[in-house]
Amino acid sequence: MESALRTSAHRVFQRVARPAILAASRSDGLRRTAERLPITRDVVHRFVPGESIDDVLKSVAQLRDSGRMVSIDYLGEDTTAVEDADTTVQAYLGLLDTLGTRHETPSTSVRPLEVSLKLSALGQALPRDGEKIARDNAHTICERAQNVGAWVTVDAEDHTTTDSTLSIVRDLRAEFPWLGTVLQAYLKRTLGDCEEFAASGARIRLCKGAYDEPASVAYRDHEDVTDSYLRCLQALMAGSGYPMVASHDPQIIDAVPAMVRDNNRGVDDFEYQMLFGIRDAEQRRLADAGNHVRIYVPFGTQWYGYFVRRIAERPANLTFFLRALAERRH
Repeated sequence: MESALRTSAHRVFQRVARPAILAASRSDGLRRTAERLPITRDVVHRFVPGESIDDVLKSVAQLRDSGRMVSIDYLGEDTTAVEDADTTVQAYLGLLDTLGTRHETPSTSVRPLEVSLKLSALGQALPRDGEKIARDNAHTICERAQNVGAWVTVDAEDHTTTDSTLSIVRDLRAEFPWLGTVLQAYLKRTLGDCEEFAASGARIRLCKGAYDEPASVAYRDHEDVTDSYLRCLQALMAGSGYPMVASHDPQIIDAVPAMVRDNNRGVDDFEYQMLFGIRDAEQRRLADAGNHVRIYVPFGTQWYGYFVRRIAERPANLTFFLRALAERRH
């Protein structure tokens, strides 16, 4: 009975609350209001450790001291001016130079430091030569990352950008074969994309997906998304690439050891990934068991869209947010 109630509540969240929250993530008015409220910004620090490089480096040091790896995202998306894209590139170059001063020497082929970037923040959506501008900007960042011994992973955004994003990734991997990208399991096309990139030996971060996509291109039901994730993960594990299991779902995490064993993979042949501020005890448990665990750490002033999508991902995140707001009002 209790299990059935939880399942019913989760379906209500997925079908009613999640679309409403994701709609809020696209509202400029709500964004401006949220950014002005100190109470909101205090709660945001659960998921976004700060706005400056110094802020994020404190979190990086703590995570590395605990044996966890990092992927750092300078928050920003949907850039509409070349100057904004240039600013984002300079922010990443400064971040990478600072990471390089840590002088981390990987004990394996796995690099502990990584940056994640959204091509829309690099100019992908610009009306004139946007795809070329984003590709060139990403190339500049990859060059700097290679010089300092870090990795780069290209984030996924809504489904309308997928073809462009994967085209840019294919081009860049010709020069930077270690470049990773993100595939979203809720998209119906993703199994085919996983099979392609697994065959080419790519690093793939597999996540469920964080945007409100139409049923014509995406699975909408929670169980269908989980089933798709497990099929896609099996395709990645069976290939020659490096799967990055980006999930907080216990069902998925519990399925990983058998897949690793059945596909003759070792500890250096895959990694778990989780978000900063979510299931910290589980992150530590996996790392303490000898697994590679990488934490996605965002920073910057443009936190609103990222933060609201995190709330929309899990009922527990929404509960945390509402409870924290209530506590700060008293």
